[in-house]
Amino acid sequence: MKLFKILIPILVLSTLLCSCKKYLDLKPDRSLYVPSNLTDCQALLDDYTKMNSGYPADGEVASDHYYLTDASWTSLSNKDNRDNYIWTIQANHSVTSWAQPYATIFNSNLVLQVLDGITPKSDIEYNTIKGSALFFRGFALHSIASLFCKPYDAIASANDPGVPTRLSPDINIVYGRGTVQQTYNQIIQDLKMSVDLLPATSTIKSRPNKAAAYAELARVYLSMRDYTNAGTYADLCLKINSLLLNYSSLNATATIPFTRFNDEVIFSSTLTSPNFPPLSQTNAKIVSTLYSSYQSNDIRKQIFFKTNTGPNLGTFAFKGSYDGSSTILFGGLATDEMYLIRSECFARAGKTTEALNDLNNLLKTRWKITLVNGVNTTPYPNYTASSADEALGIILKEREKELIFRGIRWTDLRRLNKESRFAITLARTINGIIYSLPPDDSRYTLLIPQNVINNTGVPQNDR
Repeated sequence: MKLFKILIPILVLSTLLCSCKKYLDLKPDRSLYVPSNLTDCQALLDDYTKMNSGYPADGEVASDHYYLTDASWTSLSNKDNRDNYIWTIQANHSVTSWAQPYATIFNSNLVLQVLDGITPKSDIEYNTIKGSALFFRGFALHSIASLFCKPYDAIASANDPGVPTRLSPDINIVYGRGTVQQTYNQIIQDLKMSVDLLPATSTIKSRPNKAAAYAELARVYLSMRDYTNAGTYADLCLKINSLLLNYSSLNATATIPFTRFNDEVIFSSTLTSPNFPPLSQTNAKIVSTLYSSYQSNDIRKQIFFKTNTGPNLGTFAFKGSYDGSSTILFGGLATDEMYLIRSECFARAGKTTEALNDLNNLLKTRWKITLVNGVNTTPYPNYTASSADEALGIILKEREKELIFRGIRWTDLRRLNKESRFAITLARTINGIIYSLPPDDSRYTLLIPQNVINNTGVPQNDR
């Protein structure tokens, strides 16, 4: 068991970083150790570094909540990061952005294969482990599809190329790309199967549970613009866990204001490696219009951002990661996101009152409390709207402000570009040159890393 814990992470990581031959080169030397029982399987799924960490942040790098100065952009040693920031047409992406989630899928498939040979198959431990493996596979596959597939479209996705949906740890099996529809069908199937197997909650927030599966289904359906199902699953999640942090009880001026695994976290995962250069506090400056959109009594303005000093005085950096870190961005699932999904879906269904109830219930926990003789002199001013459409606009803006730097914005841009009233053109200036990304541009689908193309023959995305 000790050998297993040591060798699996080292061997999987080495294959991620060194080559892509065969298919993805995610297979460790299984002659050294093959998990054979439930304890081994749980240990494999509990490897936080491999299962919960390092999900690709390429979409966040290409999103619009921050900017780089000329000097910061030039200082980026990795050309891929520089190209991704300015949406270069032929921008390459690190192989780890593709291979890291597939490593998670490999481990999940390995566990599922081992479970097929274990009896009995009806006890709680067995079902929880199987449900966890299915959840991780669906969660990881969605992270890949959100970058390397075209945005989901109810009609076009039947023909648009998807990503390989690997269902076995045998890397000798060659999987084609299939279609976007097939990719999302597999994601949804895995998550729905996990719902029936997982416990409602888990004491360890890095472990999947039923609430997490509902939350991920809500996120997936939202990205598909299936707002009926997105709202349904957000509601199912909130019926299990609806806890919200009271931001007024936190130290808003602290360097790290949130603790890892805080009460709002349903499932913990993180984006990319620590202190990823384009998104680091040193480099990434918050767009001024976004920062100014927070009202003075909105605690998020203090708790999410810190004032830069020295030559960067007058700019702001993000410090509000739910990972409880100054260098690692949270990419997991939390209750605030579920309130916003359910709120948006209510608005899209014409239910203005319900939509604003969810939004106001969330935002009042983000509002400053100033007690004078026991009376709050800065009460939260509830949002009102004369129509569901007006409410929807408010909700989407607050969604943008609440879920900043969580790896969600890119997916939101991709889906909202399908609606002319919400579509925007992104623009950045580097060294006096203006770069832009119009709605529905082909660059919203990232190019598959060239190493993968060279070694596997997987067809590249169009440009």
